[in-house]
Amino acid sequence: MHQRLSFLAAFTLCGMTSALAMAQPTTSTSPAPAQVTPAGNDAAKRPNMIVIFCDDLGYGDLACYGNPTIATPNLDQMAAEGMKFTQFYSAAPVCTPSRAALMTGRLPLRNGMCSNRRRVLFPDSKGGLQAEEVTIAEVLQANGYATACVGKWHLGHLPQYAPTQHGFDSYFGIPYSNDMDRVASAPKGRASFADPKVEYWNVPLLRNGEVIEQPADQRTITRRYTEEAVEFITQHQKQPFFLYLPHSMPHVPLFRSAEFEGRSKRGLFGDVIEEIDWSVGRIMETLESLKLDEQTLVFFTSDNGPWLIFNEQGGSAGPLRDGKGSTWEGGMREPALAWWPGTIKPGSVSRDVASTMDLLATACTLAGAKLPGDRVLDSYDLTPVLLGTGESGRELLFYYRGYNLMAVRKGPWKMHLMTQDAYGAGARQPVKQDPPVLYHLEHDPSERSNVAEAHPEVIKAMLADIEVHKKDLVPAESQLER
Repeated sequence: MHQRLSFLAAFTLCGMTSALAMAQPTTSTSPAPAQVTPAGNDAAKRPNMIVIFCDDLGYGDLACYGNPTIATPNLDQMAAEGMKFTQFYSAAPVCTPSRAALMTGRLPLRNGMCSNRRRVLFPDSKGGLQAEEVTIAEVLQANGYATACVGKWHLGHLPQYAPTQHGFDSYFGIPYSNDMDRVASAPKGRASFADPKVEYWNVPLLRNGEVIEQPADQRTITRRYTEEAVEFITQHQKQPFFLYLPHSMPHVPLFRSAEFEGRSKRGLFGDVIEEIDWSVGRIMETLESLKLDEQTLVFFTSDNGPWLIFNEQGGSAGPLRDGKGSTWEGGMREPALAWWPGTIKPGSVSRDVASTMDLLATACTLAGAKLPGDRVLDSYDLTPVLLGTGESGRELLFYYRGYNLMAVRKGPWKMHLMTQDAYGAGARQPVKQDPPVLYHLEHDPSERSNVAEAHPEVIKAMLADIEVHKKDLVPAESQLER
């Protein structure tokens, strides 16, 4: 069994770097991907895959990303024993579109899971992820994987949009955000969040299609998600499995179990993160005890940046500008860790630009499955990065807010066509930047120094890239406005 490192070793190795070489991009027509033989495993054994997806976790909310007061020893060890990404992105700055992109490997406007009016799905929404979309779970299920979704779905609460209709054998969790369905008798405005009570939100807890608790007791929801995840892993230890664990936290209202109350120096928000860290540790321990650690890839990241308008109950984007809701770096650049003992070099750091959308192509390669060849994908295989044999094939990253292309990244350069605050008066209308604004993100990750005048050739080249991007772009009808 893989021997875990001490906390001190984890803290030290979290900042180590590794050399990276060349990689091959994934195309939308994709021939059968190359087979991968994980180190120390039977070549015929396909790896298990676990994706742990937080809600509103900021770039600066983990100790291994520089947080000075939140203790995350298990995530720090995950970084020390695996790979830490420093330029990893969600595909959108809010929940629903970000989750749709992760599941399908496609920009949200391609599948209609975005809107310029309603930014996410609500309990009264009629739309959801359409049946013709192909998810990671569907691809893996078709290739013999057991699949489970445990946590927040937020891709449609009606029966036809449920996780079990999109490739998951089972589902346990809440159908949308934990702050929805606020009851009329709850305190108004921010007062409900300042001193949250379970009974203020009538959010249902589902097992498959059945409501088993309403309102969901959010005080114990992280622990119960963890128990479900451990049970799934244990039950399916003899076959390849895919576990998608989208936590409800640290989206407000914040809740944690009694064992974590008052535990963190960072207060309530810190308590919540430290319980998520405990959850990650339980999953890693379970894999180790079942001798599955060397045949399982665990990937940890978040759907978007921190909800800064909630002050101490929101997280931190560290050195990045703004947070959730915006296409500044703080809204979409996320902490991301990959752990696969015996395959990923311990203490690796990847500075490749990568995205949650890339997990689809990566999963297909690892499972020996074919990518859908009948649609345009925005997914690039990260296997060379994880194995230390090459770089990500991603050259461009597009920042969308709803259907509006706000910015594009190419190499170290980020060009803003439009800017818009996440929330408040500045969020009402986008501001067109003509000429575009340009930042060198590797010199200026906080996006403070506009260098457009000094680099007109970069602007010209990136504008041409956008025109190429638009050629195969067919936006779908918004499911969020139905």
